[in-house]
Amino acid sequence: MQSDVFPNADPPQPADNSRRSFMKQAGGALGLALAPPLVGQAERLTAYAKVIEGATDITLRVNGQARPVRVEPRVSLLDALREHLDLTGTKKGCDHGQCGACTVHVDGRRILSCLTLAVMSQGKEITTIEGLAQGEQLHPMQEAFLKHDGFQCGYCTPGQIMSAVACVQEGHATTDAQCREWMSGNLCRCGAYPNILAAVREVAGKG
Repeated sequence: MQSDVFPNADPPQPADNSRRSFMKQAGGALGLALAPPLVGQAERLTAYAKVIEGATDITLRVNGQARPVRVEPRVSLLDALREHLDLTGTKKGCDHGQCGACTVHVDGRRILSCLTLAVMSQGKEITTIEGLAQGEQLHPMQEAFLKHDGFQCGYCTPGQIMSAVACVQEGHATTDAQCREWMSGNLCRCGAYPNILAAVREVAGKG
């Protein structure tokens, strides 16, 4: 028995020409229209994944030498240098591109090796702290750091020196303020900043 208090469990369905029926039909048609491109994209992504997964043989040119190395595409330049090529002078600090401890030169420009993939560095000239000196002759920046005691614990020192060399080469060490600004990406937990600044300014003054 039907009443206003207890309506029928199966309410009457809208007519075929109602707005709800139209939306159902339109949704189905739209889904069919979109299905082939989505499947095609998934197939393309699968194809790319087959190409880039797994270890790959690459050659990095580091400190003037060609160094073959087998790494996975996800390996950073920092890890390739330290763990595969035993060049541990470059330090791993924050591993997020915030402290500058991993600074190296690539084609003469300073970069953060923790944010750079090793496979992207092929065909480029990579210089680490180990390649800065000429045999027993230290680089002028290394000598200046020793002279001004520009390090305390020494952990950030390789990155500081690599960044300092680039800072002078870029012409960004002509004043104390400019030098501080362009060296601000390299953090020193010991707080040896005045000594580091003195070293960089001395080398810049010689140029």
